[in-house]
Amino acid sequence: MSDRLEQQREEVRFRVLRLIESNPEISQRELADELGVSLGQINYQLKALKERGLIKVGNFMRSDNKLAYIYLLTPKGVADKLAITKRFLVRKRQEFELMKAELEELEQEVNKQ
Repeated sequence: MSDRLEQQREEVRFRVLRLIESNPEISQRELADELGVSLGQINYQLKALKERGLIKVGNFMRSDNKLAYIYLLTPKGVADKLAITKRFLVRKRQEFELMKAELEELEQEVNKQ
């Protein structure tokens, strides 16, 4: 698998874990909408997270009398999220530095003219 593809998958996993941590009652559809990915991708991600022991899935009744799920990070999930967060932060800092350099270069070009 390419490094870029793995980074994209990890970024989706990171964002899913963050959203679940902040809102355990979030629906799969809400996750998909929030992340801009397909419902199938979210279903796949949640299943994989559960199989890896990173989340627990439970049932609860929503106020509209429909059965829904609650997603909870396990201790392993919290540790995984922390590790991903560190890698994500390093990657984003590198992207920021590259973007900053590009902006400075563009500003110099504009100021020359």
